[in-house]
Amino acid sequence: MANMAVGKVTFTKAEREKLAKVLWLLNWISVVTGAILLSLGVFLKVEIQKWQEVMSEQGILYVPHTLITTGLAACCINFLGGKICLDCADPNKFLRWKLVMMPYVVCTFFFTSCVLVGALMCYSIRGQLEESLFLGLRNAMRYYKDTDTPGRCYLKRTLDMLQIQLQCCGNAGYRDWFQIQWISSRYLDMTSSAVVDRLRSNVEGKYLMDGVPFSCCSTFSPRPCIQQQLSNTSAHFNYNQQQQQLNLWRRGCRQALLDHYTGIMQSIGLTVLLIWLFELLVLTGVRYLQTAMENVLRLGDPDLESDGWILENSLAETARSNFNIIKNLGKCYQVDDDPNINVPTATAEQEVPSRRVRIPVTGQ
Repeated sequence: MANMAVGKVTFTKAEREKLAKVLWLLNWISVVTGAILLSLGVFLKVEIQKWQEVMSEQGILYVPHTLITTGLAACCINFLGGKICLDCADPNKFLRWKLVMMPYVVCTFFFTSCVLVGALMCYSIRGQLEESLFLGLRNAMRYYKDTDTPGRCYLKRTLDMLQIQLQCCGNAGYRDWFQIQWISSRYLDMTSSAVVDRLRSNVEGKYLMDGVPFSCCSTFSPRPCIQQQLSNTSAHFNYNQQQQQLNLWRRGCRQALLDHYTGIMQSIGLTVLLIWLFELLVLTGVRYLQTAMENVLRLGDPDLESDGWILENSLAETARSNFNIIKNLGKCYQVDDDPNINVPTATAEQEVPSRRVRIPVTGQ
């Protein structure tokens, strides 16, 4: 079987000891990389929670949660791995870990796969993030005026801070504010005929106007910000097209947040991908050490050379073998559909001796 092994390498005693010591060091470095993963997950979660009010309920918090869980697992698994690899330099000490090595390698494999999944999540989340921001911002803008409603009173402040800090306006642009009533009815003068006429002109009875909140005003404007009658340039003295471009933030907040989070995600994704490559290197080394030490025990002489490999058989043979194991496990849990199961047979009934009670006959 060893001739068909994938990635077979022959190790001398000195090379096995050196490999064990190198893996001990790499496992401790992996503990640090696990802490980095944990820190990146916490950082990403904090960043998402900053503007979570303007995201839909589906959110993307599962990404930082995956990184946090994987980071914790990395610290624990690699801490144990450092101790195992150090003891594996001595064949006598390896005996105490022999039964643990294969489960340890399997756990390390699944953990390394989770690191890769975390990296891919960071690059593939953009579409879901954009949809979440679109729905969240749309709802937040609708409730902008509800400063006296419990559960919504904070949204005005959140949106104002968002538009000021990220220099954006509306969902896709400042004209989004034209489509909703963002001024509470408490602040409308119902004695004014203009206000009443505007309310009546809308089918839903909403007070719509071509104006935006103050937080949309650009700090680069050379003149005081113009927030109302934005569609009527003649309503403002000495107001040309160039000043209109500088008057308000032109970029929508959805795009601003998308760019903000995409930049963070790509940086984190690259870091996690590098950590995955490092963990893959450690996993490969541990597998070689495990198989080389097991072959030494089979040979019976710790001073002899031994072979180590990634897979004992070819890829096709390994896949076939694992499939048969899973298939046999399924058969073990298969329920017999025989309706006569657990029904005692006539032969079994005959095996139980019957006791007869003799009634003495008395003479008359």
